[in-house]
Amino acid sequence: MSSSAKRVTSLDVARAAGVSRTTVSFVLNDRPGQTIPEATRVRVLEAADRLQYRPHASARALAAGRSDIVLLSIPDLPIGAGISRFVEELAAALADRGLTLVTHLAGAHGNPVADVCATVGASVVVGFDPFDDDTVEALRLAGAAVVLPSVGEEPAAGRPIGLMQARHLVAQGHRRLGFALPALSGLRAMATDRLHGVEDACAEAGIAPPVVLETPMEVAGAAEAVSIWTSKSVTGICAFNDDVAIAVLAGIRERGLNAPQDLAVIGADDIPTARLAQPPLTTIRFDLHEVARQRAAAVVDVLSGQKAKLASGAAAPRIVERSST
Repeated sequence: MSSSAKRVTSLDVARAAGVSRTTVSFVLNDRPGQTIPEATRVRVLEAADRLQYRPHASARALAAGRSDIVLLSIPDLPIGAGISRFVEELAAALADRGLTLVTHLAGAHGNPVADVCATVGASVVVGFDPFDDDTVEALRLAGAAVVLPSVGEEPAAGRPIGLMQARHLVAQGHRRLGFALPALSGLRAMATDRLHGVEDACAEAGIAPPVVLETPMEVAGAAEAVSIWTSKSVTGICAFNDDVAIAVLAGIRERGLNAPQDLAVIGADDIPTARLAQPPLTTIRFDLHEVARQRAAAVVDVLSGQKAKLASGAAAPRIVERSST
């Protein structure tokens, strides 16, 4: 269809099907309480399909009393494999429920999330980080029916992951642990939460707190961190995520050492390249399909006027053991 082509309207569908515009609205919006003969309903649907009719968003919103747009606000973080996979899963889960996901990349140079919400007419806004009170109020004034609890509030995102990592290494006999911090400042809040979990596991095992070092995503810096860890008798590293863990593995090779013989490494996220690392990386996998499914169900709850039900620990993290530990 050319850019100058006339947009197909519900009136066009009505004329093609030989029915009233009201009947078209009843059929396409699946209005309850209306008795439309099956033959008429099929004729309307066939006409809409033949004409490639797409209801206008604003008209659809007026008919339903809300839009089908769910706005996901993504913080100013690197968009890695984990976030990308979650967005894909959430979009699919919402689509199964007749809802459309729109993403907003928050940042210093972007439009405020409330402005984006008003522009796209979102009925629900979901965030990775909790919104402050002023933003919540602005979102509601912009037309959002509700602001869901953030994905980042999922317990698995923080301390429990560090706890699982460290317990795994301690169970294998490691008595001196290190923690590999990401170099990117935007990841520090989550990294600090995971570090607290590692510290808790060390205290639980009666061993010294972890040796914490920033690990850049380049070989020389990672190798320098490895040298410091080995000089302090560290034998096991809990890395913030798989990207950092793979950098640590590169640093180990650069120093002529081997994992796990000289230094064991465990990551988190189970990104696709984790199994291709040298050696293949032990990591923690999240059930992002289940997280997304529960978020989508919560969206449907609030759009139905119910309280959102978010199960604690929906990510169901588990250790995927490979050759790096």
